[in-house]
Amino acid sequence: MATSSTRQLLSVCFFLCYMPSLSNGRVTPNFKVRAVNLGGWLVTEGWIKPSLFDGIPNKDFLDGAELQFKSVTVGKYLCAEQGGGTIIVANRTSASGWETFKLWRINETTFQFRVLNKQFMGLNCTTGNGIDVVAIANTSSETFQIVRNSDDLSRVRIKAPNGFFLQVKTEERVAADSKGDGGWGDSDPSVFIMTISRRLQGEYQLTHGYGPLKASQVMREHWRTFIVEEDFKFISKNGINAVRIPVGWWIASDPKPPHPYIGGSLKALDHAFLWSRNYGIKVIIDLHAAPGSQNGFEHRDGFQEWGLSDQNIQQTVDVIDFLTARYANNPSLYAVELINEPLAPGASLDSIIKYYKAGYEVVRKHSQTAYVVMSNRLGQVDPKELFPLASGLERTVIDVHYYSIFSDVFNNMTVQQNINFINTNRTADLNLVTTSNGPLTFVGEWVAEWKVSRATKEDYQKFADAQLQVYGRATFGWAYWTLKNVNNHWSLQWMIQNGYIKL
Repeated sequence: MATSSTRQLLSVCFFLCYMPSLSNGRVTPNFKVRAVNLGGWLVTEGWIKPSLFDGIPNKDFLDGAELQFKSVTVGKYLCAEQGGGTIIVANRTSASGWETFKLWRINETTFQFRVLNKQFMGLNCTTGNGIDVVAIANTSSETFQIVRNSDDLSRVRIKAPNGFFLQVKTEERVAADSKGDGGWGDSDPSVFIMTISRRLQGEYQLTHGYGPLKASQVMREHWRTFIVEEDFKFISKNGINAVRIPVGWWIASDPKPPHPYIGGSLKALDHAFLWSRNYGIKVIIDLHAAPGSQNGFEHRDGFQEWGLSDQNIQQTVDVIDFLTARYANNPSLYAVELINEPLAPGASLDSIIKYYKAGYEVVRKHSQTAYVVMSNRLGQVDPKELFPLASGLERTVIDVHYYSIFSDVFNNMTVQQNINFINTNRTADLNLVTTSNGPLTFVGEWVAEWKVSRATKEDYQKFADAQLQVYGRATFGWAYWTLKNVNNHWSLQWMIQNGYIKL
């Protein structure tokens, strides 16, 4: 029989072994997160499941599509002079920001054009003739149509709200006064060669493109079938102990989110929490799309406008408040990620710190145990810039994303050079943000995909294993992007089923 002193000693040992450790506000979890992202489910990303967009009429022209128009007669591009606020000209030999027009889709045939400085294209009625084309309106108003040549879809005419077509009068003057009846040859000044330089395929584009009735059918079927309970069973059997679930800000208004979003994603998230509990899986809620967009994605037209006002910062805090309150008492809730990949310098450090402070406080209002994840900003920033804030708070985590595909650095690397980069450079990157008295570290997104062509299965296995070894040293853990994807190597499910990754 143990003595009193022995029992006390055993009690202390038990406490130390099973309670999280604290050091200057840091709390070390009793297990490492080995997670997978459920990307493309509750926040649509068209590249993950392109078939979602197949039924949209005139789907080349969705919100945010970036168009450039080259006059066939002068051989130069339409341009918003000075980026907006004045006339439209046709005098640029190459196309970049001033020569790019972002679409606002009104319906499948009519559109508004937004220029670099965020003004909208229209007709200047103050001159008396009402035909000169300008970009001076700060609010959307006048609509245009894009008429394509059926024999060559790159050749287009632009029909103005006065019923006439735009034509290049001179390099310094574009007017809406052509009948558009001169054929599609190179001699008609109303003909342009159109280039689509970028497409957005987010939830706004999907739901607005279909319209409310069809979008409701498409989205509800997608939520019901893309991620199912059987996926959580698969996850639990293959060494994964958590899911990171991207959500959009509109989920807080479910079942009646603002136009054009469709209600129902909150019910799907409820199912995820139920399935997580059934299979012993932890949940990290990730606010992937914030109001105004923190990085230009998941937005109507690709502009990054999050953090420019106290209003959308507060609106984002309210979303975190809603989500944490809803799931705080659910044993599966493990962490709340306040925002995903804010892009510097558009998302300023001041705005991020202001938001992270408020977001942390609102999580703590509902939960003392949920970890609060703060995503590092993307871009040329100090990777430890959040440490002064996060180090003074309990249960905080810094999220870093490590990909080997989105930089020219990887263009000509061999298999071994890519693996060496993981072992050397990524180890150094992770070591830099991993400190004994700072926040925990989380590689919240990584993937076993690269720019190596004709790589073998064995090459992929070695590449994946190198990342697992390095990212496994993160003090909070890691999360693969993503569970399902039409691109095989981006799908952890496919990678596991086909023997590329073993956990």
